[in-house]
This record gives sequence, structure tokens and C-alpha cells, in this order.
Amino acid sequence: MTSKDHTHRGGAHRLPGDLEPDALVERMIRVDHAGEYGARRIYEGQLAVLGRAESSAAIRHMHAQELRHLKHFEKLMVERRARPTALQPLWHVAGFALGAATALMGEKAAMACTVAVEEVIDEHYARQADQLGTDETALKTAIEEFRQEELEHRDTGLAHGAEQAPGYEILSAAIKSGSRLAIWLSERV
Repeated sequence: MTSKDHTHRGGAHRLPGDLEPDALVERMIRVDHAGEYGARRIYEGQLAVLGRAESSAAIRHMHAQELRHLKHFEKLMVERRARPTALQPLWHVAGFALGAATALMGEKAAMACTVAVEEVIDEHYARQADQLGTDETALKTAIEEFRQEELEHRDTGLAHGAEQAPGYEILSAAIKSGSRLAIWLSERV
């Protein structure tokens, strides 16, 4: 097998112990589905608290985009026979609770939550795009499109005063750590 064969499927050079390309793609679909599901629930929690607040139109717009992303990954799960994470019930509750809790802290804290989550998702989607080989252009294109929309969400959060939330640095660090843990767990469980 030439070095070119190592990069055709699954992106960068594979090392011993790396997932096979099909298993890697299945893992990506599983974790991305879980992430988009969690994002949907975060926004639903925020909307339950902030319903008529000034920022609710922006939150509804971001929620609609997350629903579109979620539907895409639901379709891929069926097409690729990828299983969902076993942690889906946990993300159902945790996502809503995170959204509601940050919204209870105020609109700026809700937006700080969005910024923190989307910065982690930006890193996550960029890493995935780098791992995909030339035979996964459709998936890579979708991931890159969704990544751009997630960056728009981050920018929306910043424009709505996320950095002015009380305890922004601590809140952001905690949410980022939780998001990274959720990604790691959803890839594996």
C-alpha cells in the first residue's frame, strides 16, 4: 500500500490504532447528530425562559439552522446505518437545562453560552473536515457549511453582548469544558 492509499480514505495519514475510514465517518455522524441535537435543546431551553426578550428572534433563527443541521445528520444516520449515541437522553435534559440556566442568568449569559459552544464546534468541525478523505466530499461540504453557520451564531452572540455577561470568562470556560466532554463521550458511547 502506498502512502497515497493511506490518505485517500479518512484524510490524513493513518496510524496504527486509528479507526478504519468507515468507522471514523460513522463516529463523525454520531457525534455531529448528538451535537446538533444538543444545540437544538440549548436553544429550546433559552427560548422557554426568554420567550419575548429582545434576543429571542436571533435565538429562533439560530434554532432553525440547528434543526436543519440535525435533519441532515438524521438522514445520514439512516443512509450510513450509523447508530445514535446512547447518551441521547442525557443530552436531551442537559441541553435544555444549560439553555434555561444560562437564560435565567440573563440574555447576555445565554449569548455567552452560544459563543462558548460555537467556538468548540468550530474547532470540532475544522478537525473533522481535515480528517475526511477525497471520497467524502459531500460530508465535508456539509460540515464546512454548518461550520460557517455555527461561526455566524458565535458572531450573533458576541453582537448581543455575550462578553458582558457576569463571570463571562468562568462561564465560557465551564461551558467549553462541558462541550468538549460531550463530544468525546458522544463519539464513543
